[in-house]
Amino acid sequence: MMKEQLQKIKEQASAEIASLTDAKALDDLRVKFLGKKGELTAILKQMGQLSAEERPVMGQLANDVRASLEAAINEKSAALKAAITEQRLKTEAVDVTMPGKIRRVGTRHPLNIVLEDLKSIFRGMGYTVVDGPEVEETKYVFDMLLTDEGHPAREPSDTFYITDKTLLRTQTSSVQIRTMLKEKPPIAIISPGRVYRPDAVDGTHSPIFHQCEGLVVDKNITFGDLKGTLENFAKSLYGNDVKLRFRPHHFPYTEPSAEVDLSCFKCGGKGCPLCKGEGWIEMLGSGVVRPEVLQNCGIDPNEYSGFAFGIGIERVAMMRYNIDDMRLLYENDSRFLTQF
Repeated sequence: MMKEQLQKIKEQASAEIASLTDAKALDDLRVKFLGKKGELTAILKQMGQLSAEERPVMGQLANDVRASLEAAINEKSAALKAAITEQRLKTEAVDVTMPGKIRRVGTRHPLNIVLEDLKSIFRGMGYTVVDGPEVEETKYVFDMLLTDEGHPAREPSDTFYITDKTLLRTQTSSVQIRTMLKEKPPIAIISPGRVYRPDAVDGTHSPIFHQCEGLVVDKNITFGDLKGTLENFAKSLYGNDVKLRFRPHHFPYTEPSAEVDLSCFKCGGKGCPLCKGEGWIEMLGSGVVRPEVLQNCGIDPNEYSGFAFGIGIERVAMMRYNIDDMRLLYENDSRFLTQF
């Protein structure tokens, strides 16, 4: 009886193996016949009912059936894998005579190029790059920088207010305040980032633009230190022939304050369309930090002094690459951007 059962399992399994065309179905069949709860295993559990003379004979027959089925399964598995490989070779064939596809390599945006250069220059002078929130409190953007209520910079026409006390920052000077509140002098930082003002979009204005502001606070810092720093920065960026001109100006948080112009690098100061015939190009604002600002941040103005400056990244990029329309920097036109 057991012999016939073993023979029947062998014939049934062999027939099913031969008809299979799927690897998963083949694995299911292996479990069905050879698994721990498989049909062959179930028969082997009946070996205890046999006589001592029949056990070795049936045991050998069962082993032969198992070996035969395992061999058939392995052979079928190899055949299925070969068929899959052959099918993939047909469907995924590569024509090696076809020309290759050119992968276009992207280029850095001119604003990023300029920003990385600014960071490199100031890091070389010992500055640290710091960042701060773009959604900011009026306390850090205006109040602690002595820009009092009623100042034009605080008007809704010049500022994106979220609430009465929060806004999209109009300058990265707020990062300077946050830094002075957290750190003790000596301080030497630059704070590049996006700023926001409700300006109409045209060739020289955008509601979103980028600034890089700098701050130094230490003992015995003077306007001369500011002048030397900016001269070193300008020469590093535009070459040793560039000249600086400091014009008196007013900023609420610095005194004395100055606008800084660069001699036109295109005409050498003779006058051209780029500098509108003046020979100078307005570059940045700067000044010596007022004692009240230091005091607001818990820094003793009798012991420390400092200077600050703010640079427009778009202005630097436009001057450097002779770009006459700021909108080109934001339109994502690959014909423009790939020139850099």
